[in-house]
Amino acid sequence: MTLQHPTRAALGLGSNIGDTAENLAIALSRLQAVPGITLVARSSDYRTPPWGPVPQDDFRNICVVVDTTLSPRRLLEACLEVELKMGRVRDVRWGPRLIDIDVLIYGQAIVDEDGLTIPHPRMAERAFVLVPLAEIWPDAPIGESLTAAAALATCPDVDQIERL
Repeated sequence: MTLQHPTRAALGLGSNIGDTAENLAIALSRLQAVPGITLVARSSDYRTPPWGPVPQDDFRNICVVVDTTLSPRRLLEACLEVELKMGRVRDVRWGPRLIDIDVLIYGQAIVDEDGLTIPHPRMAERAFVLVPLAEIWPDAPIGESLTAAAALATCPDVDQIERL
């Protein structure tokens, strides 16, 4: 589904396998090639510790703000297509990733469908999302009347995030 007027959305991207800077650059290039996605802002790169129980290398994370005429589901599908074409394998939950692209925010929309929850669940507790997001969109609506900047002010583990 394509909308007539663009919606402002936020995506989170991460990589911890191979040349992580190149992986993010390729993913962004491929996302920008999708009709209906226009890059508005890109955060700095951040080194972040892995999240979850699986031992692995640190991540390189960024957030981007896009304007999109794609529906929330179609935006997610575009992100998953980029991951697949880049060779992402989903074998271990919270495991190492060549590329990971998450739809974090889609305007003011609240979506709870099979395989798609917007705003992204637990975003307000994850410094690896909030630090880059607040850099480029501090008043991003992340749910429960919170903005990215407000959530970042009380988020644990912020001191573990390093700007590259």
